[in-house]
Amino acid sequence: MTISDNVSLLRAHSLRAEVDRERGLATIVLDDEEHHNTLPYPGRAVIAQLFEEFSADDAIRVVLLRGAGDRAFSAGGNIAQFMETDPEALSDLAHNVAAPERCPKPVIVRLTGFTFGVGLELSLACDFRVAGETTQLGLPEIKLGMIPGSGGSQRVARIAGLGRAKDMVMRGRRIPAAEAYAWGLLTSVHPVAELDAAVNALVDELLALPAPALRAAKRVLNSAYEAPLSVSMDLEGREYGRLRSTPDFAEGVAAFGEKRPPRFPSRHDRSASNGATR
Repeated sequence: MTISDNVSLLRAHSLRAEVDRERGLATIVLDDEEHHNTLPYPGRAVIAQLFEEFSADDAIRVVLLRGAGDRAFSAGGNIAQFMETDPEALSDLAHNVAAPERCPKPVIVRLTGFTFGVGLELSLACDFRVAGETTQLGLPEIKLGMIPGSGGSQRVARIAGLGRAKDMVMRGRRIPAAEAYAWGLLTSVHPVAELDAAVNALVDELLALPAPALRAAKRVLNSAYEAPLSVSMDLEGREYGRLRSTPDFAEGVAAFGEKRPPRFPSRHDRSASNGATR
């Protein structure tokens, strides 16, 4: 049994998984609307396992992460559980939360309402953050005598800049959607009534693109976090040269010359064994 099929395990960690193999979309739902989708400490490891499963499944081309309902994506972690957890284990929290970043496929997160603590840290590890206008981002750990522990401070600093990260983290300040968009923390902001349509439009856009090129683009862009410019430039050049020989690129060039929409082989030559929605 796969992790996504293990309903009892997922439910025990306030999670749900939906897999549409026909469409090529896997959805991970933080499923505790009553408690603003608070994420239990062990649930982070389960989310990482789900991303590993979807990364290895060729039928899955895009992964969507969302919270149940519209009041919150996630208000954060279960604070009491941290007092019951060994400090050494807490030092490695960032690995599981970084699972969306390690996934070679595009990862979209749908945000509304409270997006705090580990909820924000998980969101920042995704590729696209599509938000409702009610969204509030926050890393409030300083008000508990703590700091973010799953990559939040570092990703905010890299995306929005060091000064803004200090303003947000050292004051525990909540950032409303419009300001977060101006900082570059959000991909787009929409009225909540239009949010699902915006998310679905982005899913469809990514599903129509060639998977090998998307994987290469994500790999190259993620290298900008850590690698020197010369190393990232070399990686970009190597990926560019590798993609030159792919059927997708040949089709893209032909379609451009013939002034027609491309039919990328990696998109349209889907195996009949992909199965149906479950």
